[in-house]
Amino acid sequence: MDMFRRLFIAAASAGLLSGLFVTLVHQVTTVPVILAAEVYEKAADAAAEQKAATAPTTDNTMAGMDMSHDHGAEWEPQDGFQRTAFTVLADLLTGIGFSLLLIAAYAVTGRTVGWRAGFYWGLAGFTVFILAPGLGLPPEVPGTEAAPLTARQIWWVATAIVTAGALGILFYAHQAKPIWYAVAMAMLVAPHLIGAPQPAEYHSAAPEALAHRFIVATTVAALLFWAATGALSGFFYERFVVRPVAAARNAA
Repeated sequence: MDMFRRLFIAAASAGLLSGLFVTLVHQVTTVPVILAAEVYEKAADAAAEQKAATAPTTDNTMAGMDMSHDHGAEWEPQDGFQRTAFTVLADLLTGIGFSLLLIAAYAVTGRTVGWRAGFYWGLAGFTVFILAPGLGLPPEVPGTEAAPLTARQIWWVATAIVTAGALGILFYAHQAKPIWYAVAMAMLVAPHLIGAPQPAEYHSAAPEALAHRFIVATTVAALLFWAATGALSGFFYERFVVRPVAAARNAA
């Protein structure tokens, strides 16, 4: 029970700091792009509503209009304090969640992990959860047409799992036969040969330059987040877990 408490304290400490850090990064990188893209999205929605309102009225269009009134607008946080607060909360929970995942991995491997080793673990996490899935499903600005959600989720999860397995083989199977390295490379490539699900027709309300800027900003923010989460989780894991365990063994 004491070990579990130490692991949780280490993960919470790392997650809170990395979450606050990435919140600041988001305010500088991704949030301005999202706000700019939402302007185009709202303009496109307004144009579509105006077009529908001025279209010739038929029984079918009236039925469609009646049905549309039955569905309320989806809730979203208001701009300003409420939106910022939800962003901070999401970043903090994300930081704690991934810190728990990394620290659990440290404990399973049984190796002594400090901030430097944690930094490399963070880069591996970036590769598994951001880089590999992002090659097939890059981040999308608001107002972008996307493939069905379920298909995208299945491909994303499968890609992350296969990539994690491939990295595990490459970094931990030092004495494995060469065939295993070939298997690892095949695992890295397989999801992209299969291809991520794509929409039947690509459409984005935002300009292409803004969409490209969002991909770059999101990727950079994610890289900084994972590097910070890895280094911080390794630092606190060494401080709250490795050192106390070593001291207890020496005392015994």
